[in-house]
Order: sequence, then structure tokens, then C-alpha cells
Amino acid sequence: MENLKLPVALVAAMAVQLAAGVWWVSQQAATIASLEETVGQIGSKMAIEDNVNLKRDVQSNAEEIEDVWDDIDELWDEHASMAMTINEINKLKQRIALVENDLKYINRDHNGIMDMKGGMK
Repeated sequence: MENLKLPVALVAAMAVQLAAGVWWVSQQAATIASLEETVGQIGSKMAIEDNVNLKRDVQSNAEEIEDVWDDIDELWDEHASMAMTINEINKLKQRIALVENDLKYINRDHNGIMDMKGGMK
């Protein structure tokens, strides 16, 4: 190994390649660090936006639920009103049926009287 002779050009080329390799790796490391920072910022920004969107969606859904409850209350009120109306209609039908029944008996009773008056002449 004592008589090992290397050309100066080969040693210089290897030194340049080594320096270029170190420079390239350091550039890649800087690029990776920058990208990691950017990804961290974007992730943080997305988390904040997701939180804001979630709060907005929850508020919107809460308002819609309130509207649905109001609609349900209105439907129950209409149902109660309809039930009362149907009950009143049924009461009227019963009264009409009673009046019709009374008229049937009155007609039957008066038909006999009319026949008797006709025979008295």
C-alpha cells in the first residue's frame, strides 16, 4: 500500500462528487423539513376549519330540530282541533238521527189521524 499511486484528477473528481453528494443531501433535508412544517401548518389549519364547520353544522342542525319540534307542536294542535270538530260532527249526526227517528214516529202517528179526518166528512 506504500506504493499506491492515485492520479490527482481521480482524487479531485471523488472529492467533488463527495462535496456534491453532501450538498444534495443537505438540500433534501432542508426540503423535507420545510415540507414537514408546511404539512403541520396545513394540518393545524384543517383541524381549525373542521372544528368551525362542525360547530356551524351543529348549530344548523339544532335550528332545524327546533323547527321540526315547532312543526310537531302545530300538528298536535291541528290534530286536537280536528278531533274536536269530528266529535262535534258526530254529536250533530246523533241529534239528526234522533230528530229523524222522532219525525218517523210523528209521521206514523199523524198518518192515522189524517185518515180518520178524511172518513168523518
